[in-house]
Amino acid sequence: MATIVQCLSSCATLESQFKVLSLKGISCSSPSSTFTTRRASSATVCSSLSFSQSVSQCVAFSSGNLWVQKPTRQLIVCEATAPTKKADSAAKRARQAEKRRLYNKSKKSEARTRMKKVLEALEGLKKKTEAQPDEIVSVEKLIGEAYSAIDKAVKVKALHKNTGARRKSRLARRKKAVEIHHGWYVPDAAAAVASEAVTMAA
Repeated sequence: MATIVQCLSSCATLESQFKVLSLKGISCSSPSSTFTTRRASSATVCSSLSFSQSVSQCVAFSSGNLWVQKPTRQLIVCEATAPTKKADSAAKRARQAEKRRLYNKSKKSEARTRMKKVLEALEGLKKKTEAQPDEIVSVEKLIGEAYSAIDKAVKVKALHKNTGARRKSRLARRKKAVEIHHGWYVPDAAAAVASEAVTMAA
């Protein structure tokens, strides 16, 4: 109330300094109006408005009604977008993962290739009718290379240790089956039955 009384007294003493602006046909409730009503009961049509330049607050008169409008704050809404570029740490982790993937892939591929060579050599030796016991030496050399490749893959954790042991055991069983087939190795009766069963399962 004190602010309103002060505004009225200032307007009465400085009436000659008022600058009168006539705004006809503008509704205070429309979006283009300069003033917004502070209360719902004050929403009336402003036919004539008078403004005071000497008063810090803006006072509007219309049909005996008085509105005092204080400057309102303007809100700025910013939309945050996700960064398109990866962080340095994430990019480094991606490079390291790709490097390890290629390295592990090469180790596993080498182990499979060595195993394939051994199995092919054993299959050819088994089909050979007049094979000599000395011919198994070259196969044993290939088996050693396959064992080395499997152990390296297990060491760098490209293969699980149980997987490596299972693959080496498969090669040893195939070699023994070829030796039994040609009569270079004569196991016990029980061991022979077990070996044949394992060979058939493999």
